[in-house]
Amino acid sequence: MDPNHPVGLYLAVPFCKAKCSFCNFASDAFAPQRMDAYVDRLCTEVSLARDAAAAKCAILARTADSIYFGGGTPSLLSSEQFRRIFTTLGGHFDLADNAETTIECAPGQLSDETLDELLRQGVNRISLGVQSFLDREAAAVGRLHTGKECESEIQRLRSAGIAEVCLDLIVGLPHQTENSWRESLQRAIASGVTHISVYMLEVDEDSRLGREVIEGGARYGAAAVPDEDTAAAWYELGCSLLEAAGVHQYEISNFSRTGHESRHNSKYWRRQPYIGFGLDAHSMLLTDGGAVRFQNTDDLDSYSQDRGPLTVMPRSKVPTAEYLTREAAFEESLFLGLRMSVGVDIAVLRHDYGDLLERVIPSVKEIEAAGLLTVKDGWMRLTQSGRMASNEVFSRLLIAEAVEA
Repeated sequence: MDPNHPVGLYLAVPFCKAKCSFCNFASDAFAPQRMDAYVDRLCTEVSLARDAAAAKCAILARTADSIYFGGGTPSLLSSEQFRRIFTTLGGHFDLADNAETTIECAPGQLSDETLDELLRQGVNRISLGVQSFLDREAAAVGRLHTGKECESEIQRLRSAGIAEVCLDLIVGLPHQTENSWRESLQRAIASGVTHISVYMLEVDEDSRLGREVIEGGARYGAAAVPDEDTAAAWYELGCSLLEAAGVHQYEISNFSRTGHESRHNSKYWRRQPYIGFGLDAHSMLLTDGGAVRFQNTDDLDSYSQDRGPLTVMPRSKVPTAEYLTREAAFEESLFLGLRMSVGVDIAVLRHDYGDLLERVIPSVKEIEAAGLLTVKDGWMRLTQSGRMASNEVFSRLLIAEAVEA
């Protein structure tokens, strides 16, 4: 890849009005007065980005072609705070003319004043965390909006001039039924949004709801969470309904109308360079010998109090940097590429990693025979069943596993 390939910029904003019971991100309902100090630290980190990259022998291009504010709920920042961040970014990066700039928002939590400022700063994509259009399901996991408020927000953003309005849905929420899932999908399609993300409810110990489900409790609606097989069937139903409506699946969890795919998120799956700023932000930059991954602390106090380039300093169980071996780069090319519907170009893989590809061919044939993967016309792709069992597929394609097999 060209070392001067434009970089993607990710900015984490960990503040929420309320912490959703399913959330396993480094975010919370922190005191509002902490936001200003956090923005100061974020801007300091941006200003030190080239020092941090140089310390890792990483290449940080001057041109950026995507900016993504994730959360938390970034829309809780004030217009002045956004202005400060964009001014800092503009002082250290040149934004491409056709750049994609995305802000994650919770419905009803974006003021008119802040929206006006975002438009002035060139924001052209807003992603709404709807999760469900059914009021009972949304309330069960701590969402503060109703379905009607979501629909009104979509219209408001479109009328304001936001070119790309996107939304997230979750399958497997407490109290969800097949009919209510259909209704959420149909209302999402009818809203005319250009992009829909569909996530399976994650059941793990990093969220309150996940812990309660694992322990067999009833708090947070855990007893009303559909079982895994049921949720998987509903996910497949969602894929079918969205495809029939012209909202095409281009990645395991992401669907869009033609030409409206997320360019920023596609960088992750295509292994293009990006740098993250803020709490628990991740980065992947190119080096002369390959690539390096690094991430920030997930502890807000540690992040806010530090005044140095965090990405150079070890933090609370977070490794400063991982220089990818050729084997690791090959595995990432497979796993991330297979997440996308287009799949993996075998000719490119053979050109870059021919010997390593040969080592996993026996595993590829076994997975293909199991109906989880297809190899056709020079491309390797997951089948629908393979997408549902993607973790199993990826584990069988590990170099070590392939050698043992």
